[in-house]
Amino acid sequence: MTEREFQAKLAELDRLLNDPEIRMDPDRVWTLLAEISARDMRPAA
Repeated sequence: MTEREFQAKLAELDRLLNDPEIRMDPDRVWTLLAEISARDMRPAA
């Protein structure tokens, strides 16, 4: 995942959790968290 994709996922997660006009989608939240976590857990190059 590129840095740009990572930032886009973080922004989407932030909107899902904090924007009262956006309907909560728990499945999407968990998917985003898993993708973000997988990136953070990979070994540094």
